[in-house]
Amino acid sequence: MPISNQDQLNLLTDILNNHQSDCCGSVSECEQLERLVKSLIANSRINNNVKTILEQVYSYSQDGINSSNLDQHIETNQHSLSNWVEEINQYS
Repeated sequence: MPISNQDQLNLLTDILNNHQSDCCGSVSECEQLERLVKSLIANSRINNNVKTILEQVYSYSQDGINSSNLDQHIETNQHSLSNWVEEINQYS
C-alpha cells in the first residue's frame, strides 16, 4: 500500500530533523531521502516551491551517499537542514 504525499513529506522532514538534531546519519537514510524526493518530484500535486527544495535535498542526499565523512557532511549542512524543514512545512 503506497503512502500518501503528506506521509512522504512527513517522513522526509523526520529524517532531515534527525540529521539536524543528531548531527549524524546513515547512508541508508540518505538513500531513503533520495527515493522520497524522486517520488515527490514526479507528483504533479506537489507545490512547485516544495519541488525546488526537494531538488536541494536530493543534492544533499547524493553528496551524503558519496561522502567519505557523512557526519561532517551533515554538520556542514545544519543551517540548510533546518531551513528545508521550515520551508517544506510552510508549503505543505
